[in-house]
Amino acid sequence: MTGTLTWQQLRDLKTSELTEAGDKWHEVSGRSASDRVRVDRAMTAKITETQESDAATAAAGRLRRLSRNFQYLQSECGLVRTALNGLAGDLVGPQNQLKRALADAAALNFTVHEDGSVSYPAAQVEDLAGAEQEAPGGRSQGSSRLPLEPPALGSPGQPSLYPGYSGFRPVNPNAAKAQDVADRIARAVRSAREIDARYAKTLNGLRAEKGLDVTAATLKDVARDTADVRSTAGKHLAEGIPQDKSPAERKKWWDGLADEQRQEYLKVAPDLIGGLDGIPAAVRDEANRTYLPVLIEEMGHRGGDDVKTKLDALRMIQGKLDEPSHPPMFLLGIGDEGNGRAIVSYGNPDTSRHVAAYVPGLGTKLDDEFVDDTMKRAQDTALIARESDPSVASIIWLGYDAPQHVDVMSKGDAQRGAPAYNEFMAGISVTNGNEDPHVTAIGHSYGSLTVGTAAKQSGGIPGVDDVILLGSPGVDAQKATELGVGRDHVFVGAADNDPVTHLPTKGEVALGWGLGGPTGVRVGRDLFDVGNDDLYFGKDPASAAFGAQRFEVDDGPRMILEAGLFEAHSQYFDPERDQASATNIAKVVAGRPEEIVREKHR
Repeated sequence: MTGTLTWQQLRDLKTSELTEAGDKWHEVSGRSASDRVRVDRAMTAKITETQESDAATAAAGRLRRLSRNFQYLQSECGLVRTALNGLAGDLVGPQNQLKRALADAAALNFTVHEDGSVSYPAAQVEDLAGAEQEAPGGRSQGSSRLPLEPPALGSPGQPSLYPGYSGFRPVNPNAAKAQDVADRIARAVRSAREIDARYAKTLNGLRAEKGLDVTAATLKDVARDTADVRSTAGKHLAEGIPQDKSPAERKKWWDGLADEQRQEYLKVAPDLIGGLDGIPAAVRDEANRTYLPVLIEEMGHRGGDDVKTKLDALRMIQGKLDEPSHPPMFLLGIGDEGNGRAIVSYGNPDTSRHVAAYVPGLGTKLDDEFVDDTMKRAQDTALIARESDPSVASIIWLGYDAPQHVDVMSKGDAQRGAPAYNEFMAGISVTNGNEDPHVTAIGHSYGSLTVGTAAKQSGGIPGVDDVILLGSPGVDAQKATELGVGRDHVFVGAADNDPVTHLPTKGEVALGWGLGGPTGVRVGRDLFDVGNDDLYFGKDPASAAFGAQRFEVDDGPRMILEAGLFEAHSQYFDPERDQASATNIAKVVAGRPEEIVREKHR
């Protein structure tokens, strides 16, 4: 097709021919992939392993070049297929619009001409005096612009309302209908031409020059070509994703795709599926690893301190992904929205019998501290839990915006984050291959409020068996039984010198902090809270009134500014600074809660 696309060509177009052509390109892509594997494994590897000579070195060099050729063919032919599929999908809409207009024309006995204009027959109409007159037929030329308000009757070029005047012409009711049909034809053709031109430009960009030497630099151009195809066919790919469906329905959709369709998403639109709950973890990891360099490059063109903070963190995550990790890292989500997004699992959550998902809290954002410290907390949990059971995956879930300062904490961030956390956990439940996996929700600091809010939603946190609350300012609940897993399955770690676990209620704030900052908190609580068990967001999870299972933790440094106000708040996961807490967390995660060391309630 070209920019001279006619309505007849659009009407007669068989989009299946485009997809069939795409399938042929896919076959070439698949053969190239197989040939590359054969060159790398059966030929290059055998030469380098068995021969040492100048001739062998030269042969290996030629084989590496051949491998690059096959890699280039695999990628570019795959992109051609995606573009052709996108073109076929995008042309369906204009083609259907055209066919409906043609059907209406036929039903009204109109004639559609080669240039898209529409002729309509004469009709008998009554004038204002009731006398019948013949309104002549005519021909309407369509406009691809959106219809405007019609001129008022009596205005220049329009019929008069009164018979007998020289300007009177009887109005043919078919005229407006013919104009509508002609306009719809014109708009359908214009839309199809724009789609055709857009894809033609993209496909021409994929055409290789004769005698092209595929070098490492050439392979970098594949990324540019991929971006071009994405910008052209991205809408087509996005429309196929069941965004508004449940994770279970998304998994069913993904499982039902052909392998070549999955590869399209992974190569062309990885950001569309990398964070999609219900997609297998290995797929999300592959998609996000592909998307991460793209995101880094895109953010590199922006300015501002906030962007630089996130960009530095993303580069640090990229560095960690490039190195061996134990347990292996799975990148389940990444993004720059809000304070930044990152979901990382240590261990495969789809194959592990025990899965924990930790929600960080106060002050957390996508920065260097998150990569160096917060992510390490999840890794430490996985490593220690694997001493009890090697089948463990531990996830750090930064899928929401946590408040950055104590003085701006409200329930709002938790209420917005809870549904996203529940959807993520529902995805973990449907992709895990074990019959009955053991799943633990962990909330630290303000993250415990997010977990508590998620647990109180209808149906609770999907698939969760145990809940761990650490350094909590309250979870908007009065009793552990409100969290949906039973009081025996709610575990609490609260250091006595952790100020967040002593945050006063709003009624206590003024007096408590007025009596000397953190040291005045307890005085204020004793005055206003007889049971000394109410916190900023509800009952103290470490109290007897709340009724959870409290386990032993190190009390940490005293609450004085000189020693670091939040020292005791940040060491729960650290086996070096708080071996007791880190071990107890790991025991619960590994399904060994009977082995935790308990501590009395407050």
